[in-house]
Amino acid sequence: MSVDKILAKTKDVGGIPVARLLPQPQRKTVGAWCFLDHAGPAEFEEDSLGLQVGLHPHTNLQTFTWILEGEVWHQDSLGNRQLIRPKQVNLMTAGTGANYGISHTEQTPEGVHDLHAVQLWIALPMNQEIKPNFEHYPQLPEWSENGIDYVLTTGGYLGRTAPTTQFSPLVGVDMQFKNAQVFEIDRVPSFEYGILVLKGEMKVNGVSYKADELAVLFDCQHANVELKLWAEAGSHIMLLGGEPLPHSTMIWWNFVADSKEALEQAVADWNNGHPRFGDINLEGSVLKRLPAPQVPNKLR
Repeated sequence: MSVDKILAKTKDVGGIPVARLLPQPQRKTVGAWCFLDHAGPAEFEEDSLGLQVGLHPHTNLQTFTWILEGEVWHQDSLGNRQLIRPKQVNLMTAGTGANYGISHTEQTPEGVHDLHAVQLWIALPMNQEIKPNFEHYPQLPEWSENGIDYVLTTGGYLGRTAPTTQFSPLVGVDMQFKNAQVFEIDRVPSFEYGILVLKGEMKVNGVSYKADELAVLFDCQHANVELKLWAEAGSHIMLLGGEPLPHSTMIWWNFVADSKEALEQAVADWNNGHPRFGDINLEGSVLKRLPAPQVPNKLR
């Protein structure tokens, strides 16, 4: 087993501090997890509109929204409008291939003045035909064991199973520590794992990880390599894991594909109003339709 340390690229987005852990030049994916943003915690001014993300498209991925504080309205081109609150998951599936896509907006409701969330994308296996869909999960497996509070957001872990739809093997676990302690994770040999520190401090084989730092564990089939994990009291982490997909994953803007040509086609389709992405009526809204930037020639 090998361990990499990933540091976030942090920027301010509309008054919200956003730490991006994936993708990075040295690490594009963890299993099929291909995008990881830690947004907030943030408090909006009383006269602020809060989070206002205009209409934008996606291809060949699922958006996976995990709220820690605050509330967010999701609205998509399939006609869904759903409020998400803490300990709930919104899962939007864009579908695969050149015939499918989806578009959506995200907004904090009026009167909501704080936001703290983890926004993830899951790359879809492009050798499957998957249609666009949206699912909301208001209740997920939640328990306490050995001084740790768990919420299972997707997959199976310690004998529990989340109801969240998957198209490749994945796991996601929210973990909060009551005490300073050594701990273990339930490992699958074929998985890669990422452990994101949201709050506090964790150590992996003696190396310290603090907020907005990601430990990536790979080559986990070599189980004879010792893994020592420790967390300080009050720490909050997100464990993500999954099997790598059998094809390359390329990302540009809000699109995922397995080739640069497919990304260029998605950009052209969105900017030209192709019906694959549907639409939302924004009349009377502060939101705008966001144009897609052109794919750079030297996209890696």
